[in-house]
Amino acid sequence: MDLFNQLGSFRILKEPLAFLRALEWLFAIFAFATCGGYSGELRVSVDCANKTQSDLRVDIAISYPFRLYQVNFDAPTCEGKRREKLSLLGDFSSSAEFFVTIAVFAFLYSLAATVVYIFYQNKYRENNRGPLIDFIVTVVFSFLWLVSSSGWAKGLSDVKVATDPDEVLLLISACKQQTTKCTSVRGPVMSSLNTSVVFGFLNFILWAGNIWFVFKETGWHASGVQRYPHETTEKQSSSYNQSLNQGVYSQDNYGQTPGFNQQQGGYGQQPSLGQTGGLGQQNYNQAQYNQTGPTAFGNQI
Repeated sequence: MDLFNQLGSFRILKEPLAFLRALEWLFAIFAFATCGGYSGELRVSVDCANKTQSDLRVDIAISYPFRLYQVNFDAPTCEGKRREKLSLLGDFSSSAEFFVTIAVFAFLYSLAATVVYIFYQNKYRENNRGPLIDFIVTVVFSFLWLVSSSGWAKGLSDVKVATDPDEVLLLISACKQQTTKCTSVRGPVMSSLNTSVVFGFLNFILWAGNIWFVFKETGWHASGVQRYPHETTEKQSSSYNQSLNQGVYSQDNYGQTPGFNQQQGGYGQQPSLGQTGGLGQQNYNQAQYNQTGPTAFGNQI
């Protein structure tokens, strides 16, 4: 039974929070593997006037963490059998190591968070402590991914310049002689380093996008959701009461309408004969008064 429960808990990987965390774990592996596991080689040739002194295969190996000032190589001087020991220029280890460090820690945290989501989900949501810590760490890693990826992108462009075979030829003293022919055979292949930069920015997008889903698990989002629906419920209740009162008022007015109709019906009834005679006599007397009144007054004058 416990086995079935554990297998059922893997369904949480279908939710955006856990699914994005699993992608972060995978993309972090690609980021530090493509950068930290890099090794390349460039080759130049030095063709002296005296062919016996030439070296057409001067190989220079470079690798992570790109402390190029420690990369040494030998080149002919075209002056007898003497060779000079040279080294490349530059130190780009800080940006590369920072990028790989962030990738390794992001890998470890994503793995640990995914395990917690699957097997310790109840403890994760207990007291709201787990979501708050998860939210803060996600925001921090989003910022670190942006900084490290931007720094490594700049560092990689500097590495490409420093390892350009044409730039390396400028370090060889024999290539400054007009009688010596120096050429670049091939440069280092850096496609994996370009891929590492791409994965760095993809990790930033994943972590930044996951901030919202982690925030939804916190108490801050829960309190906001509880507050706004309460106000909405009050508005709906008040509008319902208002419409209900309007309905009652309309019913009251409708109930008074038959009385008015009855009153109209009363006016519509034909009066009896006695009532008709009384009214006729009254109107006749009033008309007679109105006619005789002024005449009598004129006679007296």
